[in-house]
Parts: sequence; C-alpha cells; structure tokens
Amino acid sequence: MNTLKYIVYKEGNYYVSQCINVDVASFGKTIQEAIDNLNEALELYFDEPGKKVDLPVISETLLGETTINV
Repeated sequence: MNTLKYIVYKEGNYYVSQCINVDVASFGKTIQEAIDNLNEALELYFDEPGKKVDLPVISETLLGETTINV
C-alpha cells in the first residue's frame, strides 16, 4: 500500500483533483466527489496487468502562487 498526495482546486463549476505522484487527475461537482473520482481513477491506473510504476517519494508538500507576465 502506498500513500499518494493530491491537490484539489476549483476550475469553473467543478473541483479538479490531481495526484502529484503520478499523472492522474479527475473532477467532480464537490470536493469530496472530486477526491472519490480521483481514487477510482488511481485504482484503474494501477490495475493495469504488469504495469510497474516507480512512485517518487514526496515527503513534504507546499502550495504556492506566483504571477508572471505573458
């Protein structure tokens, strides 16, 4: 069993949940629905027969915000 880290953010009318250990994301109308859908997507992602995934160890997380001119 592995512990995965994720973030949740609001985009329009939906909440997006994104795993930061692997490139898997999902969404929902509520935060809990987005998290539940992410868990289901992760189970499907790792359920692939013979799939070997090297999970990066993320011991600390920090959420930041920056501004750039584009």
